[in-house]
Amino acid sequence: MTQKNSRRSFLRKGALASAMAAYAGATYGEGLIQAVERTPQSSKPADLKITDIKCGYIRGGHSLFVKIYTNQDIWGCGEGVDATPGTYHLVKMMGQRIKGKSPLNVHRLFEDIRRSGFFEGAQAGMFIAVLTAVETALWDLTGKAYGMPVYQLLGGKFRDKIRVYCDTAAYRTEGPKPEDFAKAASNAVKAGYTAVKFDIDEARDPAKYDAYNWTASQGELDRMYNQIAAVRKAVGPYIDICVDAHGRYDMTTGKKIAAMMEPLKLLFLEEPIPAENAEAYKIISQSTETPICAGENHYLGHGFRRLMELGAVDIIMPDLQKAGGLGEAQRIANLANLYYVPFAPHMVASYLGAMSSCHVCASVPNFLILEWQVYFDEDPMYKEIISFDGPMIEKGFITLSEKPGIGVEINEEGMRKYATPGVPFFE
Repeated sequence: MTQKNSRRSFLRKGALASAMAAYAGATYGEGLIQAVERTPQSSKPADLKITDIKCGYIRGGHSLFVKIYTNQDIWGCGEGVDATPGTYHLVKMMGQRIKGKSPLNVHRLFEDIRRSGFFEGAQAGMFIAVLTAVETALWDLTGKAYGMPVYQLLGGKFRDKIRVYCDTAAYRTEGPKPEDFAKAASNAVKAGYTAVKFDIDEARDPAKYDAYNWTASQGELDRMYNQIAAVRKAVGPYIDICVDAHGRYDMTTGKKIAAMMEPLKLLFLEEPIPAENAEAYKIISQSTETPICAGENHYLGHGFRRLMELGAVDIIMPDLQKAGGLGEAQRIANLANLYYVPFAPHMVASYLGAMSSCHVCASVPNFLILEWQVYFDEDPMYKEIISFDGPMIEKGFITLSEKPGIGVEINEEGMRKYATPGVPFFE
């Protein structure tokens, strides 16, 4: 209360307020007064210092949640995925490297951590996935300190709503038939989604040559085509269809899959081959009219440079919870924009990760679509582990948060019952 009164007193009694009143009456400047009062500061942002970093894990360690604390009553939240099991001490090490520093210098702290880890794996993998969670938490903290949503800190927004495609998780059905794919697609469209995604790799397909052969048999190819053809028939010509092969085939098979999907007019074919060989991706992309998408398993802007230079893919899909953070994600998107390549992020995180991604997607012109998992709608865990306002999603769109920071918070108590056993939980 003392802080509010002192702010109001300063604005009402100062020379600026007096001059305003003289010209426009007593209520002029009230909006400025209210804006200052809404700014969530315990003291000046310049006095803000990092005091601690804590973390918790769910999904067997494959989802990392980070909180960065300060000497004021604000904190920041971030999330990392997939390349995070066993990284508790890595989080703590990064925390020690930024403790006592201002969280507002996000890019500088990112570089401090990354450069200090050149010989610790700071090029990709676990190091970058953890750094992603830390960097995201710094953006959240900075937004809260200045009373601004993250997208504003990133330079503003091109859009208010973020379109998503629904990964229908049809793979949860044992040996799904074409009619199972069609039903899952129809249900998603009824729920308001305008784009759907299906996985076509099946490790237990009886038509496989063997467990290690990356070449798909004709039986596998027929199954894939029939499944996606059933989807197209069920949803009609104007619902977008995405197909994911999870990088589990060789180049020969990738070319075959892309070619046979051409009549079905996919939005994209995702990762027909593993991530490492950009030249092989280029061969597939040049062989087909089906748009080829990759990037889930690439890290930092460096991981996307070769793809862009070669024209190896038609669409990029970095995972914004493991590629390096929100600032790095914007750099990746802007790099792609120089080559007129659309940006369609991968997303298997929580609603914290989803909204974090949305701030980036809103801030770049070449955004295409964001991933959304159907189990976010079905599994109560995803509503319990995060605190948020309003519905998560409406008619296939996420409304961008206008709250300071990311606009979504970790709910530690809700997350506790899902915590990974044997790992310290926000300690």
